[in-house]
Amino acid sequence: MSEPVWLVWAREIQAIAQTGLTYVQDPFDKERYEMLHNLAAQMMAESSNVDVQKIENLFSQQSGYATPKLEVRVGVFDAQNRLLMVREVLDSNRWTVPGGWTDVNLTASECAAKEVWEETGYTVQITKLAMALDRARQGHMPPEPFSITKLFFLGEITGGEATTSIETSEVGFFAQENIPQDISTGRITPHEIARLFAHHTNPELPTDFD
Repeated sequence: MSEPVWLVWAREIQAIAQTGLTYVQDPFDKERYEMLHNLAAQMMAESSNVDVQKIENLFSQQSGYATPKLEVRVGVFDAQNRLLMVREVLDSNRWTVPGGWTDVNLTASECAAKEVWEETGYTVQITKLAMALDRARQGHMPPEPFSITKLFFLGEITGGEATTSIETSEVGFFAQENIPQDISTGRITPHEIARLFAHHTNPELPTDFD
């Protein structure tokens, strides 16, 4: 794993505290879980130079059994086998493939198609789940406070035209040898881009997972 060990520990303690507070009935155990909750926030704040109150507020928004968050990304290719990419406004205008968090009441593939439409102006049909990966094990930077599972789909264009949005400042297609250097490594890595090209070239490849 590429993440610092303190982050792994703090994330695990926070998950234990969150799940414990969900099911606890004994008031003394509740107090202990709250102490764990605060300890996780202090660990993360001390090691990341982020204000502890900001982290405690972030943790306090989480409830229920602690599970990984779910993110979708989509590899869309044109007739010249070029990959559709966007500049993310909220990430210093760096390049990535379309995607984002999943939404309630939508399937993962529906969310994937929705993200492509919202960020690029193209409608797509989702054709394949190419990768299901734990973010922490793929070298994404910077690290995230919560555990995240990333689902990478392939999609085929069915309509629309290149259109920017409030989330994106530029939309473009790139051949594998011309992928921009300033990619958003928090959203996608060079290895994941290479695997999207591999799955597009060979649709019979099985889904990658870790």
